[in-house]
Amino acid sequence: MDNEELELRIRPIGYIRTGKAEKFHARHQPLETESEENVLELVEGAGMREAIQDLGGFTRIWLVWWFHRNPGWRPLVLPPRGPAKRRGVFATRSPHRPNALGLTAVRLLGVKPGKLLLGPCDLVEGTPVFDIKPYIPAYDSFPEERVGWMDEVDAAMQQPPAYGVQWGGLAEEQGRWLAEEWGVDFRPRMAELLGRDPSPHRTRRIGRRGERFEIGCGAWRGLFRVEGAIVTVDELQAGYPRRFLNDPARPVLPDREAQLAFLVRWPECGVEGA
Repeated sequence: MDNEELELRIRPIGYIRTGKAEKFHARHQPLETESEENVLELVEGAGMREAIQDLGGFTRIWLVWWFHRNPGWRPLVLPPRGPAKRRGVFATRSPHRPNALGLTAVRLLGVKPGKLLLGPCDLVEGTPVFDIKPYIPAYDSFPEERVGWMDEVDAAMQQPPAYGVQWGGLAEEQGRWLAEEWGVDFRPRMAELLGRDPSPHRTRRIGRRGERFEIGCGAWRGLFRVEGAIVTVDELQAGYPRRFLNDPARPVLPDREAQLAFLVRWPECGVEGA
């Protein structure tokens, strides 16, 4: 058989439960300093309960998983970190791969019948997992190795943020209301992204909106302006039009109820005059 015709059929052994409905909520790399617990629910039967036997002595495991929300691939991609420069996909961790496989080393917090308790991870809710392997520091860690173009980006990331981020009166009121009334608070992540580089960038979901700029943060948006080294977020916006939010035929939208309540309070702060 011609090698180009070979296909491999694999089945998920389980699914991640993180509560992170959108990519925005799942960082590009897990933040180990955060207190976070996630669950890998294994499929029933097929010997899965026996397969995780003896994992309890390990503190970290590898997950091999599927970028199930990325149907296609690109040979050149725009990484979210660093300048707006396209890189060869194999020199990045981009989800847009020929075979959309992901690899994550995650803390193992506990082993329960039919499930694993995990620490911080970069997977969204419902991600299919294909395999689990124990993380072995003696074999899996090479801290002295070089990482190509990422060395330069990492060095820049170690520097203090290049921009100061401040909140206008309306954005401050909206952000406080969302956090207090709905438990929705994307302001720290928005400030982190804008503080590093507020220039237009497709992967970071930053673009121009008239005389101002716009940044997408999950199901929400922020309108901001840049004056010298100061970024001012003027207002927050619901990311979906009201007609989408009120359409029962549409799939579940993240923060649907919070966005509807937001648009009642600030009807002018929606996309397409929502």
